[in-house]
Amino acid sequence: MSSAESNAIAARGALAATLCYFLWGLVPIYWKQLVQVDPVELIAHRHVWSLFFLLALTRAQGEFKPIVAALRSSRSIGINLLSATLLTINWLVYVWGVNTGHVIETSLGYFLVPLVNVAVGRFVLHEHLRPAQWLAIACAAGGVVLMIAQLGRPPWIALTLAGSWGAYSLLRKRSPLGSLSGLTVETLLLTPLAFGYLLWLQFHGRGALGHVDGITHVLVVSAGPITAVPLLLFAYGARRIRLSTLGLLQYIAPSVQLVLGIWMYHEPFSRQRSISFGFIWAGLALYTADNLLRQRRPAPTGTVTAPAAK
Repeated sequence: MSSAESNAIAARGALAATLCYFLWGLVPIYWKQLVQVDPVELIAHRHVWSLFFLLALTRAQGEFKPIVAALRSSRSIGINLLSATLLTINWLVYVWGVNTGHVIETSLGYFLVPLVNVAVGRFVLHEHLRPAQWLAIACAAGGVVLMIAQLGRPPWIALTLAGSWGAYSLLRKRSPLGSLSGLTVETLLLTPLAFGYLLWLQFHGRGALGHVDGITHVLVVSAGPITAVPLLLFAYGARRIRLSTLGLLQYIAPSVQLVLGIWMYHEPFSRQRSISFGFIWAGLALYTADNLLRQRRPAPTGTVTAPAAK
């Protein structure tokens, strides 16, 4: 593959990831409209309606063969079940956090993801970390420690979001499945459980469907495309750009979320909290500057870099 073709592929991947992160930044507005529905039920609906949407796309693009092949391999089922579980945990904590007034803390979780990706790159992918990157991680850790001191507890929403998404990103990057087939397999594996739970709720008269207004019904069913479209964009981009580039683009979503939390939902943002965020932003700024400077000059012989996406 020529250099021009490689650059074109990377550019398409970066565009897809950028759009994905911007949409994720706005998604609290959607979940806030469903605050009257239990988060676990929302995630179950998210699985079920996403599957309908994904199967329609799969049929249109003729990608059933990779899905069937993945479901015939016990190893593939295990890996995709793990990634689906990580994604479900991430979704559930995020929706719960947004609908209980913790939009700012959810934004913190996604601010931490790029630095989690750096740590994953070092300890799992065995990438070389430069001193500036180590310092960036130290700054972020300092910010988390300050927040623990301020809150009197770990910011578990943020830490769970960062950890689960970092692990999911790694599994998706290593998956042999394409973006559409991979997400479809993940959704397919957990949909029976989600559908069973929704049936149980309806049988006991506790489900949202049939007990909420028309607009809420439309919003619940819309969980399919609202969930699937950004994830497809993410999976497409993750396979075409470096993990470190994903880390840079990740800043878009939490920045939008932070703005929503402060100015739209009026969540408290005290001086102490701003100092904690300041340490994390300093780490991100240092990490970003180091990457930009590094990209302007060739890597010295022997330097280990992130493996190129397939």
